[in-house]
Amino acid sequence: MTLAVETGVISLKHITKTFPGVTANDDVSLDIVSGQVHCLLGENGAGKSTLISILAGMQQPDSGAIEIDGVPVRLGSPRAAKDHGIGVVYQHSTLVPTLSIIENLMLGETGLLKNEKRAIARLEELSDLLGAAIRPHSRTSELGLGQQQQVEIAKAMWTGSRLLILDEPTSMLTPRAIDALAENVARLKAGGLAVVFITHKLREAYAMGDCITVLRAGKNVLHLAPGDLEGRSEDQVQDAVLKAMFGGDLAAAGGKGAASDLAGATERTRESVAIDYTQRPTRLRLDGISTRGKTMDVVVTDVSLSVHEGEIFGIAGIDGHGQTGLAEVVAGQRPASSGRVLLDDVDVTGKGVRERQALGLRYASDDRLHEGTVGSLSVALNLMLKRIGEAPFWRWGYTNRSAIDAEARQMVDDYEVRTPSLTTRVGALSGGNIQKVVLARELKGDARVLVVNKPTYGLDLKTVQLVHELLTDFAEKGGSVLLLSNELDELIVLAHRIGVISHGRIVGTVENRGTETAAKVGQLMIGGGEHDQK
Repeated sequence: MTLAVETGVISLKHITKTFPGVTANDDVSLDIVSGQVHCLLGENGAGKSTLISILAGMQQPDSGAIEIDGVPVRLGSPRAAKDHGIGVVYQHSTLVPTLSIIENLMLGETGLLKNEKRAIARLEELSDLLGAAIRPHSRTSELGLGQQQQVEIAKAMWTGSRLLILDEPTSMLTPRAIDALAENVARLKAGGLAVVFITHKLREAYAMGDCITVLRAGKNVLHLAPGDLEGRSEDQVQDAVLKAMFGGDLAAAGGKGAASDLAGATERTRESVAIDYTQRPTRLRLDGISTRGKTMDVVVTDVSLSVHEGEIFGIAGIDGHGQTGLAEVVAGQRPASSGRVLLDDVDVTGKGVRERQALGLRYASDDRLHEGTVGSLSVALNLMLKRIGEAPFWRWGYTNRSAIDAEARQMVDDYEVRTPSLTTRVGALSGGNIQKVVLARELKGDARVLVVNKPTYGLDLKTVQLVHELLTDFAEKGGSVLLLSNELDELIVLAHRIGVISHGRIVGTVENRGTETAAKVGQLMIGGGEHDQK
């Protein structure tokens, strides 16, 4: 596909943006150069999302200026940003769920792209570049989050001709699609396009970035120009980035773990499990579970598995192959068309969400912003959503605000939720802090089984480490976890056994034995046959 690329430099000069109780960007300056991939890193709440919003015309800086080729510009609206050739892929979906893919892509377009035939042809070109099968007339509400993100990337490329901003674009893509995206970014870069690539994966930044900027607490604390990266090893760059992100306190960055654990995701191995969890009591059992779905859904078909006391059972697979349906049928949000769901040998197939919760089942959705929380409600109320009506927080129909606030404050402290106050809208928090709210709520109390889907999607290194610790601690105390993740490294670090899902079926189960596990799981993912591997 040929893009009309406008070369030059976009400069942010002394950008400051504050919100009540928070300075999101504090005197940030950086240059975004055509033909370069500029990687932007920082933990959740560091100010990356606000900076993106300013570049996209969604927010206006309180002070500072934006220049294109030395000329001041005002990006007063998203349309103004698009008119200057700036396209953005946000971490959370901006698609209209009731519209088809092609209708979403054509929204707001004028001229030739009003012609659907031409628009479909362009979508096919973008699909080839992304290595994705994007069907133009599929309704976006029927897509998995990974598939939605592929459409978001196409949407940004649809309009971006000077700068393409990618916010965690690889979090839920398959390895093949990630390679295709990397090749595509390289082609766009070679054509003169500037790319801002936001990621928490340090190896990804090292491999794809021409320069790296690190934000911490709203400030630009590190910039590695192309000349700074030349001659530095990957380990040297990772050390510099980690020190900048966490102020040199690398031990604190990893919580209970070592700082080295944060950087070495793909080469970490899980020691062979000494405990035979299959000899422990079965907490969750699925017997031949199948679901019905809409035309575009990947339904779950004849899934059987068991999760034992203290065990983390991982589900690996390409996004959109039935993971969400599997999680929802266990949680009680989707009915089973056949088969049984058992909790502690109690058949709960016909029971609803609240009844399963009363038996100790908890569910953390992969859509933490829309399904996992109510963005317009306060942090305190989101933490208490599953306990509405319970004493002492509600009595005789009245809200006991002091009891709610006391409980919420304890949870905020225990789970390290960064929030200006308990009354702050949860939707105003960073993605990592929203996830902490979700996990704090689900793990609090008498949780016995946790179903969690993509728990670390889009999170920074420190929050990833915290989430891993929460899941591990829960299992070590006797809880059982059904962990669905597109990050194979994450599954190898956490899971005792890993089942591989493909087209709604479990095609094999692998005992986790560290580095050799990745090859076995990968073989099953690409069609290595239906069997269990030890």
